[in-house]
Amino acid sequence: MAAAVLGRAAGLGLGLLTAAGGRRLLRCGPGQALRELRERGPGTGTLLGGAAERCLSRGISSDQRPKRPLTAYLRFVIDNRPAFREKNPGMSNLELIKKLAGAWKELPASQKQVYEEAKNTDWKKYGEQLAAYKAQLTPAQAAALKEERRKLLAKRRSLRAKRELSLLGKPKRARTGFNIFLSENYQESEGISPVAKMKKLFDAWQKMSPSQKQPYLQLAQDDKVRYENEMKSWETKMIQLGREDLVRSTKKRVRKKPAETAQKAATAKAPSDGKKAKLKKSEE
Repeated sequence: MAAAVLGRAAGLGLGLLTAAGGRRLLRCGPGQALRELRERGPGTGTLLGGAAERCLSRGISSDQRPKRPLTAYLRFVIDNRPAFREKNPGMSNLELIKKLAGAWKELPASQKQVYEEAKNTDWKKYGEQLAAYKAQLTPAQAAALKEERRKLLAKRRSLRAKRELSLLGKPKRARTGFNIFLSENYQESEGISPVAKMKKLFDAWQKMSPSQKQPYLQLAQDDKVRYENEMKSWETKMIQLGREDLVRSTKKRVRKKPAETAQKAATAKAPSDGKKAKLKKSEE
């Protein structure tokens, strides 16, 4: 099985590194790393998992998709950045980009047109290349690449959202008792890998008595109070900035008391007055 998979990898031009290479990585097309490569036996790399088979079966990567052409503005930046840098050697990258943006804004329309025409020419070529790229895909390959792109875009949106929340100063979530225990003991814990350390500390936490856990649980409770107070202040600030979309929902589910629940159930089971009258009449 391993020889067959290795042969298929070689036929598709895929790079496979064994345990001796120090990395467990398979590339399906240029630049696309495929995980799920595990070692079986000394110095032998074997492919396990559905992702590896999917990669080998389609033999194509989204990295082979034609790249979108540059905008007219980016072409201007690439062409003029070296000259601007030479004239302003002590300027930071951010200041340099601002200066280039201002120069582009003030550029005459006739000069901007040169960059626009270059962009339009490249877009025409891009359309032809993209059509040829899609034509060679099987339905399974097209579906796999579409799913890959969907996940990539979702990851990018998630990273942008996290970055925005960080810039807005959103408070860090409250830590659990185990999180606090982990942070205090991780460095001193023995283990050949981070995963081994985590497992060892988790086992130690599970074996601790309630009295031993209590200090960590109390710290976690204090941190929860800290988080709630900071979140209230932060959400008030977000509302003032017009970012109500970042505020937690104010709708809270009201938990019914056990007595109220029991009383409601009893009321539902009890026959109504009309039913009582009918029952009494039928008995007569």
